[in-house]
Amino acid sequence: MSSVDETLAFDPSREQRIKLLKGAMPFEPLSDELLGKIADIATTERVAKGAVIYQVGDPAKDLFVIANGQVEHALGPGAEATVLVKVVGRGDVIGWAALLKDRSRRLAKTTALVDCQLLRISGDQLMDVLSEDPEVAQDVLSRWAKMIIEDFTVPRWLAQVKDAPGRGEDGGPQTTSHLSGAALFWYRFSKWLTSPRPYLMLIGFAAFFGSWFVLSEVIHFWRFDNLPGPREVLIEWFNPDPIYGLSIYTPEYYDHIWWSIRRILIAFAIATGLGVPVGLFLGWSKKFREYVFPIFETLRPIPVLAWVPLAIIMFLSVEGPVIFLATLASFYATALNTMLGVESIEESYPRAAACLGASKWQIFRHVVIPGALPYVFTGLQISVGVAWFSLVAAEMVSGQYGLGYVINNSYTNVRYPTIVIGMITLGVVGYISSALIRMLGDYMMQWRVRELALGGQ
Repeated sequence: MSSVDETLAFDPSREQRIKLLKGAMPFEPLSDELLGKIADIATTERVAKGAVIYQVGDPAKDLFVIANGQVEHALGPGAEATVLVKVVGRGDVIGWAALLKDRSRRLAKTTALVDCQLLRISGDQLMDVLSEDPEVAQDVLSRWAKMIIEDFTVPRWLAQVKDAPGRGEDGGPQTTSHLSGAALFWYRFSKWLTSPRPYLMLIGFAAFFGSWFVLSEVIHFWRFDNLPGPREVLIEWFNPDPIYGLSIYTPEYYDHIWWSIRRILIAFAIATGLGVPVGLFLGWSKKFREYVFPIFETLRPIPVLAWVPLAIIMFLSVEGPVIFLATLASFYATALNTMLGVESIEESYPRAAACLGASKWQIFRHVVIPGALPYVFTGLQISVGVAWFSLVAAEMVSGQYGLGYVINNSYTNVRYPTIVIGMITLGVVGYISSALIRMLGDYMMQWRVRELALGGQ
């Protein structure tokens, strides 16, 4: 039980409480209005020297902001921290277990080293206040997790704060899953619209298509004599009765897109399922790397088109060679970037985990895999681009459907506008696939997105 001396309670002004909260790192992004509401739910207490504020196992319902004095914060063995004892002072926050997921008990013992003055804030009431501004709440809780990890050196898996609250369209409660989904997407999208980026993007596209129009249709630059201009391509693309038989109004157009997407999904899934584990073991196990990496590096430089004859011989089906060729190049990009991700992890992290009694599997699961994820998703973005490149080459050689087949067949039959339609469609679909992987990476690595934001990057 807490031994805070209630008889010594004091009551600073509301303005003083707001000022104190604003100086505490997790509360910095909050507006004065929200800080005032938190100050209103905070109670003030005085703790005598040597008094125990709370100890391991006590109910974790409130958190405290130190107004004056110093407190010794000693984490219990269940916290699995590298630094167990820390002295904190004015502006520091203790009692953060009240905001952790699946934690209802204290993880530490805190003792007043001198006479102290504290603000006590109910964790549940604080979450209710934060629910009034879900985007800011996301930032505050991210700062909280970062503070716990850095200041108290506890593992990331332990410092999982509660879901950022919000309000749904019906006024009811909304969890982080909603915030990090549609609400967070629209918030980021609105921020993007108010930035210079979309307008710079439009200028870039305008410059590209404008140059194409001028060179091919205005000054008739000799290199563009046989190429269709943008007007000719657009007329054919949006023509209900296309001259060359392919436009947005023809079912065949969407059939070709679907065949390419289907092949990419299969190839990308195989490349990811094989490439990520191989890359993890290449970076983690020296013995595995000595056996496998020389073969890996010997095969990796071989161009995809060089594998075409063997792919046709190995796979008797029509689809087999195409998917194999798309998988091959994608696999190398995924495995190599995953290996680099494992190698980028500082040796001190696995060693610290081992010193704390973690098994090799626990180190691999909680240190190696999360540490490599940024490189893994970078590799996946490169991988899907390489997969599209390889797929088009494969469809040109042995495919019967798909965007690569469209481009090659159009060239053979002198349908130049259709070539450009296939190329632009390929670029749009490829861009969307890369964007989806980036979104998935941001969703799975929200901790990294928040750290970059907190670091000003």
